[in-house]
Amino acid sequence: MARLVLINGAPASGKSTLAHLLAQERALTLVLDLDAIRGSLGRWAEDPVTAGHAARALGLAMAEAHLRSGWDVIVPQFLQRAELVLALAEVSMRTGAEFVEVALVSDPDEATRRFAARAGSTDANHRDAELLQDVPGAEPIEVMYAAMIELLRSRPATRYVRTRAGDVDGTYADLLRAVAAARETAE
Repeated sequence: MARLVLINGAPASGKSTLAHLLAQERALTLVLDLDAIRGSLGRWAEDPVTAGHAARALGLAMAEAHLRSGWDVIVPQFLQRAELVLALAEVSMRTGAEFVEVALVSDPDEATRRFAARAGSTDANHRDAELLQDVPGAEPIEVMYAAMIELLRSRPATRYVRTRAGDVDGTYADLLRAVAAARETAE
């Protein structure tokens, strides 16, 4: 059975790194990075809200097509509202795929430190995240992190993985256990 794995977590929590590691577990698994899709849209920064909606629509269509083909999809995304979670769950139901929700957690101060440590990164997604933080009215990482935790409280099936700063292998082992536990519960 195909599965759709949502990895939620603050910026710099290791979502993308862990998603790419997890993708190596099963052939043709798609790491569906919505921020990369948004970054592929011309002049997206002129209207980041519309660009974000367009990227999500494209991402959902891609996820559905890939799941219908019988392959897994992993979505590493920092979410604070339920809309995309519910849309991903709906795609899973329509395609008969298993839906696994995982959240990478630390604490708000750690999340803020990790985000700040990436300043000046050459990675396009990291630069874009910095750009979005500089938009007038953007909420601080601590506020966004609190909103994510509030969302997670409403999602009882979410499996939590405490990130280990500097220990990718240990965090990845915990992620594998969380995904396996979610699968056991689903069966």
